[in-house]
Amino acid sequence: MNLLATIATVEVWDQEYPVPRDILLEKAKRSDGLYVMLSDRIDREIIDAAPHLKVISTLAVGYDNIDLEACKEKGIVVTNTPDVLTDATADLTFGLLMAAGRRFIEANRVLMNGEWKTWSPYFMAGQRIHGATIGIIGMGRIGEAVAKRAAGFDMRILYHNRSRRVEAEQTYGATYCSLPDLLCESDYVVLLTPLTEATKGLMGAEEFAMMKSTAVFINASRGATVDEEALYQALKQGTIWAAGLDVFGQEPIPTNHPLLSLPNVVALPHIGSATYETRDRMAMLVSENLVAVLSKGEAITPV
Repeated sequence: MNLLATIATVEVWDQEYPVPRDILLEKAKRSDGLYVMLSDRIDREIIDAAPHLKVISTLAVGYDNIDLEACKEKGIVVTNTPDVLTDATADLTFGLLMAAGRRFIEANRVLMNGEWKTWSPYFMAGQRIHGATIGIIGMGRIGEAVAKRAAGFDMRILYHNRSRRVEAEQTYGATYCSLPDLLCESDYVVLLTPLTEATKGLMGAEEFAMMKSTAVFINASRGATVDEEALYQALKQGTIWAAGLDVFGQEPIPTNHPLLSLPNVVALPHIGSATYETRDRMAMLVSENLVAVLSKGEAITPV
């Protein structure tokens, strides 16, 4: 905020819950720039009502909450925060993989509930990680960072992407393959695609049916990339073995959501990049983008 205050008058919504729609609309009408979160829906109504708007800077890599086409028509620059959150999100993603595969949360509940009475060879047994096959759907910056971690566990790395990533293949021994082949062969399927019209509902009943019954599904992309009812049925019926989820179709997810009732689901409240250092760097980059556009007309990290 101090940086922004050097070039502009700054108004801040300082509550923990998202800014109400009517207030956002009213403030946008006289703003030159907007500093927004994923929870802020910046659609055509907001953009058409803001004649002075020059830049929208979002505290995220994803920007599916912003109408890019409307911004393009109005000449409004949109910026995001790539790179600075790559490692934090990859750490969280691989942590979800380990927690779901080795049943960390379920085992902790058994212990805390006083259900650890004895020991047997298969007590709280999970799926192996070292030497297993990981399939990464979406080999962007975060996908490559997850591949780097998987390589450290001597995992066989498959990936599916819109285009080949030759450098990742050479560096981590990753193998490009079709989505059906990836689903059939992987022990861990990790979804890291951006949310677009092409990826909306990408993982549904047909895709889960292709996976191994011992496979673990991880989603650290966006909730809308998955048919949650199909995922629930796949987990409940044993079509797949477990899931680790950091994102959901509705956020915050209702506590009575069926997925949260399953013991083979590790669920987190969308905290992929939530380390103090990463969030500080993201927040500063948002401000730096706003200052750059409003003072020089050029963004640092434009979408």
